[in-house]
Amino acid sequence: MLAIWLNVCAELGVSEVLINLHAHADAVRKFLHQNERSHVHVRVAEEPELLGSAGTLAANRNWVSKENLFWIFYADVLHCADLSGMLQLHRQSEPAATLGVYEVPDPSRCGVVTVNAQNIVQDFVEKPANPTGNLAFAGLMIGTPKLLDVLPAYAPSDIGSDVLPRLKNQMMAFPIKDYLIDVGTLENYHKAQATWPGYKRDDHGTVCT
Repeated sequence: MLAIWLNVCAELGVSEVLINLHAHADAVRKFLHQNERSHVHVRVAEEPELLGSAGTLAANRNWVSKENLFWIFYADVLHCADLSGMLQLHRQSEPAATLGVYEVPDPSRCGVVTVNAQNIVQDFVEKPANPTGNLAFAGLMIGTPKLLDVLPAYAPSDIGSDVLPRLKNQMMAFPIKDYLIDVGTLENYHKAQATWPGYKRDDHGTVCT
């Protein structure tokens, strides 16, 4: 999956990525060493104690603080999303953040997004006990300095629980209808083995077959 993500980043024109290391750090380092000629330069930040997704961003904020926008990817998401389209939407609207969203069968396990007719995010609730809808955060997002401004000072902290709820009405949602699966569970990992369509490259970049 890391190879897939590096290919995706290269197609987006991303020149450098930062990978948070904790579990299986040696395996990740070995892979990066074997693929050091990648078109994307890779930095690593190892956390002996996990800081959480927002804590990692806060600890490395100087790395992206001068960028007008930056991508945040949850690496256990396997997808065929139109990220170029998502980037275009973000540049047109210039929100504090743009979230990839998709419909899920069990929203209580996800960050649930409420949007209006213009796809402005009006509410965000992480793993609600009583979800009001089934539109969920896909783990694909574009951030800006406005997002960095609301990062909590404490760690561990989480993007879904501690950051996105602070940006209501300041974010855009980008609906994803293409293949997307979170392989963070063993069940979904096995499902992905059977359903992942694979990637190919054509004149428009890298797309699913």
